[in-house]
Amino acid sequence: MSTLLSFHAAICAKIVDPVQNDLLILAPGLGLRRVLCALMKTYDDKKNLVLLLNATPEEESEIGEELSLIGCRKPGLRTVGYETGSKERQEIYKQGGLISVTSRILVVDILQSDIPTHLITGLLILHAEKVTALALEAFIVRLYRQKNKDGFLKAFTDEPEHITSGFAPLNSIMKELQLKRVHIYARFQADVQDSLKRRRADYVEVSPGMTKAMEDIHHAVIECMTLTLAELKRSNTAIDLDDFNVENAYFRSFELVVRKQLDSVWHKVGPRTKQLVNDLGTLRRLLHYLLTYDALQFHSYLETLIAANTTTQTGGARQHQSPWMVTNAGHIIFDVAKKRCYVMNEVKGARARHVIDVDEDAWDALDEIEGRVGGPGPKNDSTDTKFPPWIPAGMEPILEELPKWSYLAEILQEIEGEIVRQESIVNEQPSGSNTVLVMSSSTRICSLITEFLSSLDPTAPRGAEGRDMMLQKLRLYLWWKGKLSERKRDGKSHFQMPDGRHRDLHQESQSLSEALKRKDKERADRVASRRRVRGGVPSSNTSSRPVVKSEPVDLVRMDGEILDEAHTFADFLTTQSAHDWEILPVSVGGVVVDLASGDVMSEFDDQFGLLPPEQTVLVRAFSDDSDDRMLAEIQPKFIVMFEPNMAFIRRIEVYRATHPGLAVRVYHMTYANSCEEHKFLAGMRREKESFERLIKEHASLPLTFDDPYGSSHTDALVKTISTRAAGGRRDLSKEPSRVIIDVREFRSTLPSLLHAAGLEIIPATLTVGDYILSPDMCVERKSLSDLIASFTSGRLYTQCELMSVHYKQPILLIEFDEDKAFSLEIVSDFKSYVKPTGKYPAKKPGSDSSSAVPSLQSKIVLLLLQFPRVRIIWASSSYETADIFKDLKHNNAEPDTKRAIAIGVDDESEAGAGINASAEELLRCLPGITAKNVHYVMSRVRSVRELCELSLVQVQAILGAEPGKKCWDFMHQGEKPATSHT
Repeated sequence: MSTLLSFHAAICAKIVDPVQNDLLILAPGLGLRRVLCALMKTYDDKKNLVLLLNATPEEESEIGEELSLIGCRKPGLRTVGYETGSKERQEIYKQGGLISVTSRILVVDILQSDIPTHLITGLLILHAEKVTALALEAFIVRLYRQKNKDGFLKAFTDEPEHITSGFAPLNSIMKELQLKRVHIYARFQADVQDSLKRRRADYVEVSPGMTKAMEDIHHAVIECMTLTLAELKRSNTAIDLDDFNVENAYFRSFELVVRKQLDSVWHKVGPRTKQLVNDLGTLRRLLHYLLTYDALQFHSYLETLIAANTTTQTGGARQHQSPWMVTNAGHIIFDVAKKRCYVMNEVKGARARHVIDVDEDAWDALDEIEGRVGGPGPKNDSTDTKFPPWIPAGMEPILEELPKWSYLAEILQEIEGEIVRQESIVNEQPSGSNTVLVMSSSTRICSLITEFLSSLDPTAPRGAEGRDMMLQKLRLYLWWKGKLSERKRDGKSHFQMPDGRHRDLHQESQSLSEALKRKDKERADRVASRRRVRGGVPSSNTSSRPVVKSEPVDLVRMDGEILDEAHTFADFLTTQSAHDWEILPVSVGGVVVDLASGDVMSEFDDQFGLLPPEQTVLVRAFSDDSDDRMLAEIQPKFIVMFEPNMAFIRRIEVYRATHPGLAVRVYHMTYANSCEEHKFLAGMRREKESFERLIKEHASLPLTFDDPYGSSHTDALVKTISTRAAGGRRDLSKEPSRVIIDVREFRSTLPSLLHAAGLEIIPATLTVGDYILSPDMCVERKSLSDLIASFTSGRLYTQCELMSVHYKQPILLIEFDEDKAFSLEIVSDFKSYVKPTGKYPAKKPGSDSSSAVPSLQSKIVLLLLQFPRVRIIWASSSYETADIFKDLKHNNAEPDTKRAIAIGVDDESEAGAGINASAEELLRCLPGITAKNVHYVMSRVRSVRELCELSLVQVQAILGAEPGKKCWDFMHQGEKPATSHT
């Protein structure tokens, strides 16, 4: 790991004090992980117990490697996960040191006293921007401070944009984490500027312009986004949508923000508004795909959009289509995208097609006389000989390439010349590596770049260096369209075009090759006289449809044209010989390998052997702080940023500042006047505004003081003395009010709110219920999605049955999301249950049963009729649930933990050692008796004979109403015939 810069050292000096509790907000890319690892090295001691919270598994691995590089190896950073047992966790905690633990496990361990909370030296919390009142980290801090007043707490974040939403967000985070000091370091801070301005990298701005076709599509997509936003604002006038503009729509979080604004009325909006919200995400992706996908992949994606907006998965016509697709701008997108790939023309000089019967040898002789060479079957009648024979007649490949590809080839050629020049001038060994680093935003783009570089033709004219790669992608596109035709005939759904990187593509190509070989064999085995079609294109699809239309897009007609084109391509492929299609190259690790040749290993060794650095080009996607260590290990002198990324630019600045004798040149590529450039500039502006708001809020933070007694002392005093009990002279019960909670429920936010409300939380593994409020009161909590899933699987029926058997007051809690609408069903979906006349639709004989599916309300009514003792509580949020639980516990006894755990447990030891295994097996076979209640039945009756002698009411008292009736009827179903016979 490289040495710390001066501002890194200054940050560590400010927050290293174990007495203080600090929040560090750092600009992205400035090396937050460096500061964290340096701080953890300071606390690395067996006498200390320092816990790292809220770290992802990838971050745990990277931080552990960083710590090992700087000397923290024995034992280093240890991780506690779900696979670690309770006893093993206790041993790890006792050993001390640096430990990374998940928040959910730590909450349970603190509540069960598996970890010595009073001996914890401190907590390090990552991603502080995600901490809210409902977060588990806030729950942990409250538990931590109840038993440990001296330990430190440090929180870190490098995403300042997420701390600017809501009222006083910085104050809220500091309040939940009980912090007092905050340190804000932006890129424009004086300490940061002084450290980074001394040594700057050589930046080269490369701004290629988009092609004319790309500009037309780009402007059309922007126009569609503008129209969609305007329609969304017009349809929802009651909601404040003034901040929604096209500039904000460039970011991935935009549709999430829009959806959050509409969540409160989401049950009231119609399908059109929902479609508009989804369209915003689709259009944003189109802008990104336009600049990153090749022309054929982009065109195939548009064709999948057309298919998805015309037909449903079941094959029926789609009712609600995307409005932007039927506009003139949408017509431009579809039309120009196809023209970037190919143009379908009428076959030049095509003679009339006649069906004739000739001898096979005579047909071959006629081909030889006319100068045709190749296997049997129709040929491409195009007079242009530069097209391969596998291109259908009338197709003129355009195959437009992305402008960045040509610039990337020129940059690599320039870098190669610069390396040669430096080696000829400098006598001593230069610092750094000649490995060229190419960075992009995703692994998919990395694969495309690698495929382009592996098939690069340096002698080709500008804009055609990747012609070979595009021809291979055209072959893949034709194969895909042919497969679409087959799937359509088989009644299967649409599927996206593969990108050529998957191994299963070779299997598909092999099956296609085998099919073509079988067709060739059938053709050879046919009788000499057969029907042949002159002209090259099958007679069923001889005419090509016109592509360009001036009127708006008719999606149904366009989908029909796509299917006709797919049928044409499929029929054309069946006329080709297997030799042209038996080898389809697949990109493995960025190297085009012929998997059918059987020479994979030799190609792999040739390409992946040890190469000198000047011949190595490393293509990698942007990541998190692990890119800092990658730069330090490779030490590249030439970096190409295929796409802009502000965080990585700062990583390069830090990398250059920590390597004084290294000259670094960075090529920064951005499409001029594109959404890519606007998004980059808008991101810089948003980050700057976020830091300004944080600094402004920091200046007005209120002063906080320590309570020497703590809130728990005051709460205990209030609970002990009540003015309603003899004017406050009689003490109430000092036993704490507690709730037994199933450990699986700690995924939710309710346990944290119950603890904040002053209830004692006891985690346990419960078989029956989720929350035990009293010895007779059991609560099963369901969110709306879980309620629907429980009804579908039948799990809720079993849960209510067990609660009814073991508890006098079984309760079903249905809890809604506080940010969403309080509704079971969507208002616009009521028409599926009720006709306009107000009567339920009568089911016709032979009609689909889906129209008679009961609603969720009907299922709840049936559940209550089956279990009349079950009570339902509706809660609009977790806050409301916490208040309801406090009211339910009023004047009720406290639950017993051991009894709650023992209820419903399938433990044979509870039934005694002398249980007859045969009798137990017989009981399990009776209706209404399951593995969960068999031991309860055995505890109520001494034998099977005694069970059979019980009355119906007595059996129902043991098993419940419906299970008891089933069991009693099964045991007594032969009594009546026997009585009549006597």
